[in-house]
Amino acid sequence: MWLSNKRPRALNYAVTKKWAKSGRKIENTIKHFKALEKRVIVEWQTKWLINARKFVMVKLKKYSININKI
Repeated sequence: MWLSNKRPRALNYAVTKKWAKSGRKIENTIKHFKALEKRVIVEWQTKWLINARKFVMVKLKKYSININKI
């Protein structure tokens, strides 16, 4: 019937939504941002950290969270 090599679409959720299913999405994004900032101090600017920071910055922008207030 269905191909088994596709991603399960029922388990995905929208990054832009702030609702009960996402629960602690905003808190986790802020924690992730702080953790990345700590790693930048220790490890300097690696490509992995730069790319990870891009993803977090997009999420913060979607949630309309000001970086300066974190």
